[in-house]
Amino acid sequence: MHVVVNAAMSADGKLSSRRREQLAVSGPDDFERVDELRAESDAVMVGVGTVLADDPSLTVDDADRRNARIERGESENPARVVADSRIRTPPDAKVLDGAAETYLLVSEAAPTNFVEEMEDAGAYVIAAGEDRVDVTTALAKLEGDGIDRLMVEGGGELIFSLFEAELVDELSVFVGPKLIGGRDAPTLADGDGFVEEFPDLELTDAERLDGGVLLTWDV
Repeated sequence: MHVVVNAAMSADGKLSSRRREQLAVSGPDDFERVDELRAESDAVMVGVGTVLADDPSLTVDDADRRNARIERGESENPARVVADSRIRTPPDAKVLDGAAETYLLVSEAAPTNFVEEMEDAGAYVIAAGEDRVDVTTALAKLEGDGIDRLMVEGGGELIFSLFEAELVDELSVFVGPKLIGGRDAPTLADGDGFVEEFPDLELTDAERLDGGVLLTWDV
């Protein structure tokens, strides 16, 4: 599986404010780029915190791109994947609206009634890990379901866990002309943080875009 982490952050590395509310960091050109990335992916993944904060649909916006997927024999939209160790996904979330297949990743400790509720809402539930989602096992199961190219859109806790498990192949970050600040504002990679061994990144491209810069690294 090829895993691409894509994010937009402020000039000081924040994904949103300390209120964890969605902020417009990038502009129309970057939105088009992200939509194209989605259209090229087999699945789009977020953590449950992103679902609660933004309630994203994670679908392809452009009709031509959706039609192109259908012509290639693919579904209209890529599958959606939510990592939810804390069983917080609401049954009325947009990721469960039926516009695309949705996988919910939970731990083996997830209550049976929650799993049944999510399955009733249309999700395919994958349990991996004793008390929190084991991303290595979960992604292996997704790959077994035919997901070969996975796009990850956040948030910082999920991104860190994927880097920690050495599952990321590519990182693309739009750095926008905005300063957010705040010690409690989420960053690109939250979690426990690295203190000894750090992921190696090789810069492959830098492009001016929407008043900011798009940076692309191989991992």
